[in-house]
Amino acid sequence: MNINKVNIDKARRDFGRHLRLERGLADHTVEGYLTDVGHLAAFAEEHDIAVENMSRADIESFICCLHDMGISPRTQARMIAGIRSFFKFLKIESIISDDPTQLIESPSIGRHLPDVLTVEEIDAMIATLPPDKEETLRNHAIIETLYGSGLRVSELTDLRISRLALDEGYVIVEGKGSKQRLVPLSPASVELISEYLPRRNEGPIKREGEDILFLNRRGAPLTRVMVFYIIRDAAALAGIAKKVSPHTLRHSFATHLLEGGANLRAIQEMLGHESIATTEIYLHLDRRRLRAELENHHPHFARK
Repeated sequence: MNINKVNIDKARRDFGRHLRLERGLADHTVEGYLTDVGHLAAFAEEHDIAVENMSRADIESFICCLHDMGISPRTQARMIAGIRSFFKFLKIESIISDDPTQLIESPSIGRHLPDVLTVEEIDAMIATLPPDKEETLRNHAIIETLYGSGLRVSELTDLRISRLALDEGYVIVEGKGSKQRLVPLSPASVELISEYLPRRNEGPIKREGEDILFLNRRGAPLTRVMVFYIIRDAAALAGIAKKVSPHTLRHSFATHLLEGGANLRAIQEMLGHESIATTEIYLHLDRRRLRAELENHHPHFARK
């Protein structure tokens, strides 16, 4: 139950001062907590709930949303810690009388749960690709596209040349349930794909691979297993001890955007968790907003 209506911007500022002055937390920890509260406030606004009136069920719905987006358990646990601290602060300040996070449990962080790569680890994987091998350019484009756009491996292996719009930096992706969405490509992805296409076209191309972007040496579409080996081997050569797969790059995409402060709704759209009936309908959405989220919050989009 709320006691006073919360001005969320003022509450966040006061919370930040509390964390710095009374709890003595480091600046990066404070900024992380404030970002977490910002994500929760955006979720509450989207669902027409006042933050001070959020129940335990509302908080659990927010956490389920993070899980559905592929946000790593470790990041979920950190966000829950920040949100717990915020509600504890509101109670200390007599803004609320009941703390809805009191019985919320953090996800278990076990070794069997998905890992998230750092930007440095992803760059290290790319650096291990041997410059003298024919498939290196293709593999570099694959890693950048998986991480830069958050694609599922099945979406990557089914990317169609006819659905590329390199001049605009987008590709039409067909996801689960044959639903299509427009996904921004990072500048690095655009550059690598543009360089790869002429080489691809010089080799043998089987009928089933004519419109498929990424092909094997025989001109057939790459399989999901082959992409798994490409990612696994690059991680091993980079000395990364984590269990790495194509889906790890998707987890990393979502986690890095979230930690950078990107809008939850935009991340959901880019991951393909929205029900979009047709590409024509989706094209009427504000695609510039999605690109802005990436350019502002994704490490590889920020590079010039």
